[in-house]
Amino acid sequence: MKILAVADVESKYLYDYYVPGKLSGYDLIIACGDLSRNYLEFLVDASNATVLYVRGNHDDSFEEDPPEGCVCIEDRVYVHKGVRIMGLGGCHKYREGRNMFTEKQMEKRVRRMRWKIFKSGGIDIFVTHAPARNLNDFDSLSHRGFECFNEVIRRYRPKFFVHGHIHKNYGHNIPQRTTLGDTEVINAYDYCAFEIADGGKRGKG
Repeated sequence: MKILAVADVESKYLYDYYVPGKLSGYDLIIACGDLSRNYLEFLVDASNATVLYVRGNHDDSFEEDPPEGCVCIEDRVYVHKGVRIMGLGGCHKYREGRNMFTEKQMEKRVRRMRWKIFKSGGIDIFVTHAPARNLNDFDSLSHRGFECFNEVIRRYRPKFFVHGHIHKNYGHNIPQRTTLGDTEVINAYDYCAFEIADGGKRGKG
């Protein structure tokens, strides 16, 4: 299964310089937040892929007016061709907003997911907007990762952890791909393609 992950900016390569067929090879598109409704709906129209998304800290309007044709995976384990995908959007609470959470609030969301993860037999892809603490994040509250995400990765060992929120122009040496134990970590800023076999076995990147 070929997957396209996107986040934070409308990719010029995919959007401004789109040509018919550019997105036809993807089976699944995962949006990690802070993308416009028009862009997400474009991805639906321009591809034959299922488009999944979690909300970013700038996506408050999506609760009342979600992007058409897309599947919100907030607080869900969504299964696509046997691949189990868990979604938890939002970022650290640095101001008021529907998609901003304290560490304790995000821990509560994680606890509520445990039964769903158990029923699905685990997770293969963990999708968030914010990063995990000390993994592609910063010390400032607005771009700090969540400690509880590290626990999810350690406990359930997903094959991929895919997040947004950390723009590559925020500083030098921000990797797009790295690893934490057995989990490959992908910063989906702009876009990043990867593969996983149907049923959750890792494919080539």
